[in-house]
Amino acid sequence: MRAPLLVIAAGGTGGHMFPAQALAEEMLARGWRVRLSTDARGARYAGGFPDAVERQVAASATFARGGAAAKVAVPFRIAGGVAGTIRAMRADRPALVAGFGGYPAIPAMSAAVALGLPRLIHEQNGVLGKVNQLFARRVPVIACGTWPTEVPGGAEALHIGNPVRSAIRAKAGAAYKAPGAEGPLRLLILGGSQGARVLSDVVPGALAALPEAMRGQLDISHQARPEDVDRVKSFYAKAGLLATVTPFFDDVPERMSAAQLVIARSGASTVADLTTIGRPAIFIPYAAAARDEQTANACGLVSAGAAEVMQERDLTAEALTARLEVLLAGPEPASTMARAALSLGRPDAAERLAELVERLAGGQQGKN
Repeated sequence: MRAPLLVIAAGGTGGHMFPAQALAEEMLARGWRVRLSTDARGARYAGGFPDAVERQVAASATFARGGAAAKVAVPFRIAGGVAGTIRAMRADRPALVAGFGGYPAIPAMSAAVALGLPRLIHEQNGVLGKVNQLFARRVPVIACGTWPTEVPGGAEALHIGNPVRSAIRAKAGAAYKAPGAEGPLRLLILGGSQGARVLSDVVPGALAALPEAMRGQLDISHQARPEDVDRVKSFYAKAGLLATVTPFFDDVPERMSAAQLVIARSGASTVADLTTIGRPAIFIPYAAAARDEQTANACGLVSAGAAEVMQERDLTAEALTARLEVLLAGPEPASTMARAALSLGRPDAAERLAELVERLAGGQQGKN
């Protein structure tokens, strides 16, 4: 008898793909087969998925990109993707389809609805994305990564947490070395896949303005957009600051667990990683986000004293320097934040979500 099949439908950003990858890892460990359904763009972001995960590329599109001709073609591309996915699901029937959002998830979720298959959606942010909104009333439950999450009336929400990758789980609760002790003062600056430029514009100047004794301890890891790397490197070098600047860190778990403070966008995956490891943060929510979901993502941490928020409209080098001086001057402020962050973590979110998958698949629950 073949192992049950889970189809994961996810888009092409890290916010969708990291929790989807974590669920895939957990379901494989439970003896399931896993197939990732995405589009050609999403497939390029799937390198972290285990080799045992089958990739299915389904045609999809969004009205948010391209000119008039491209927009006219969107419904036809999606329809073709749905038809191809229905054929694949009839040939190898999934026990459940799990949607993680992003327009590449539309074909698999639409096919699951058409075939009456068990299904769920996982929402990473405190506000539902557009695709998850489409299917919110067509699933028996919305597994929520951030709590509380705004959901439409009539939809059932369940706080699961955002599954994190195994490399993050391996650092869960790692010992925290507070500022003020001897040795380097490590800072991690993460811009995310969107809107990293403002961090490159403001953060280096703020760090350069810190008191000399504090500046001498700094060991900075700064993620910058490719076009900004050279100028950020040059600034740090001229300021005499030790810094590693790159468009991508492939060792974020190690750098985050070693950091005394993280300055970052408040994307759902970043928030989940920080609360799993237990690190203090200054969040700068992405101002261009249509639903302001990054501010919603940070609310729980701010209320618990685990993080501070600076909105882009208030972000200046002078204001950031003032906050950093307080947080890094001694052990207590940052240590208190680190403990609060750890108290909010759900390192078992992947297991919780896997149990929900098995329960819904076993009960054959769809919602037509």
